[in-house]
Amino acid sequence: MADQLLIHDDIKLYTTSDKFYFEPTINPTEILVIDRITGEAAVKDINAVKIPIPANAYRPVCGFLGSIRLISGLYLVVAKYRILVGKINGHDIYQLAGTDILPYARSTTHLTNKQIEDNSTYERMVRAAFETPGIYFSYGYDLTHTMQRLHSVAPDFHKLSLASRAEPRFLWNGHLLKEFSHQQFARFCLPLIEGFVSINHVSVNGHQLAWSLVSRRCVDRAGTRLFMRGIDAQGNVANFVETEQIVERGGEKSSFVQTRGSIPLFWSQYPDLKYKPGMELAPEDHVAAYTRHLRDQLQRYGNQVLLNLIDQRGKEEPLERGYRAAVAAAALPGVRYEPFDFHAECRGLRYDRLAVLLDRVAHEQAEFGYFLSRGGSVLMRQGGVFRTNCVDCLDRTNVVQSLLARRQLAAVLKLLAVINNDEPHPHFDSLFNSVWADHADMISLQYSGTGALKTDFTRSGKRTRLGLLRDGVNSLTRYYKNNFSDGFRQDSIDLVLGKYTVVEGEGNTALCPLRRERDWKTVTFPSVLLVAVSMFCASVVIPSRSGTEVLLYMMFWGAAVGATLNFMFKHGREFVDWPRLDAGGAARALGPPPSL
Repeated sequence: MADQLLIHDDIKLYTTSDKFYFEPTINPTEILVIDRITGEAAVKDINAVKIPIPANAYRPVCGFLGSIRLISGLYLVVAKYRILVGKINGHDIYQLAGTDILPYARSTTHLTNKQIEDNSTYERMVRAAFETPGIYFSYGYDLTHTMQRLHSVAPDFHKLSLASRAEPRFLWNGHLLKEFSHQQFARFCLPLIEGFVSINHVSVNGHQLAWSLVSRRCVDRAGTRLFMRGIDAQGNVANFVETEQIVERGGEKSSFVQTRGSIPLFWSQYPDLKYKPGMELAPEDHVAAYTRHLRDQLQRYGNQVLLNLIDQRGKEEPLERGYRAAVAAAALPGVRYEPFDFHAECRGLRYDRLAVLLDRVAHEQAEFGYFLSRGGSVLMRQGGVFRTNCVDCLDRTNVVQSLLARRQLAAVLKLLAVINNDEPHPHFDSLFNSVWADHADMISLQYSGTGALKTDFTRSGKRTRLGLLRDGVNSLTRYYKNNFSDGFRQDSIDLVLGKYTVVEGEGNTALCPLRRERDWKTVTFPSVLLVAVSMFCASVVIPSRSGTEVLLYMMFWGAAVGATLNFMFKHGREFVDWPRLDAGGAARALGPPPSL
């Protein structure tokens, strides 16, 4: 169904000492004027505004993304660059490739030196959030909704602006656009999603198809891998992603939706320098929060099959038992729990064992069906979804989701008479595997900081030793980022999504959370460790006249390394890069690190 209201795509941004002017490049009839002093904004007739600077004194932008308040005042956020991904339903879909943030204030003379420093930190956070790979938009297609949702609304819905009708759960710049909700801004406000989009044109048995994969990350309980786990009291879960597989052939359109999300219990796994930090179940009312989450899922998507892929023994066992108990206690109709110990079942690279899981849910996949329309008429609707999770909802989850998507793709191609049976199509099969592996990498990068694990199976259909080596490198990179850089990344997400808002006078009349000082141990012990390791290595490589002298030096500096590491691991949480804005409540849930 075509959208009737298109957003201005190419815009000239004029900046004067007191105003911003957004003038559409093609056939302009209106202009957005923002007062830099008062912050007031209005859309006016193009003939009623005279821009008081030369016509060539503009910067080209490709989208207005909203505004955000930092210490020095409001900042304008605009899209500078874009990459065309392809078309869905006849509309171009783009990936965001560059943004700019422009202060309303003409100078920072009204700030103290410390405020200027803090304001620069906030600026870096905003830039970091929009530099995250996998942010997408369209000037005419509503990327926040599935095709089925777009066909389940009143006709007037499609007359609304894309920003005002967007699904709030997936509108990544909703906080930035909240002051521009009036209908006058309809053709300027550009909604964003974060996730993954791949659009591909393929030929199968002479049939020309567009096959697309769209994933939308939820803004509720958004964050990084170890700082955002489990559920909150409102029923929002971490790393919730809605994934839609779309097939288009002429006027025929098919859509298949799956979801993933953290185990819907109150649990945490905060970084503490250990390779695998311990998982903790909080003493909260798990059943109430689980019930709230699943009732929302049932209302939005229909019946639910909960595919839980975590280990049923070892460290993950308490989570599996808790999840199973919550499902049994709530006893919600239309919900079935399907545990599958991925690691145990597929031990020894036996990924063919996943066929066991697919067989268990085959009847439900057939019963749920998928969305199908022809010429605007709805022929089928999807009546339920698979909600898949592992611990991170990344690697194991993506493998299983790709297998469910493959089976649905075969079903719709048979229905459309594109294929007659399960004959192989090597080119399409290779493309399918590659796209799902790219999808795994993107969603993993956004949550964990690195590409996904197990993508060798997704790409080739089998596990390889090279894939295991690549997984090892990614695991070590995850370890470093999750411990030493994710605090800043979590703060960036919380700031842009409005989970934390900068208050008037912050850093002067109001406390600035960025000024939290780290304990002396967090500086001293890493320095001592660096010196001890350097001296130990020097004792080994630098020639000496006495072997005994070398041995004594090595023993001394080796003992220094061991003692320092032992202390740091014992007090691991003090050395982690902790979120300073703490909008997600991590420190409140855990209690602040001992040194803070």
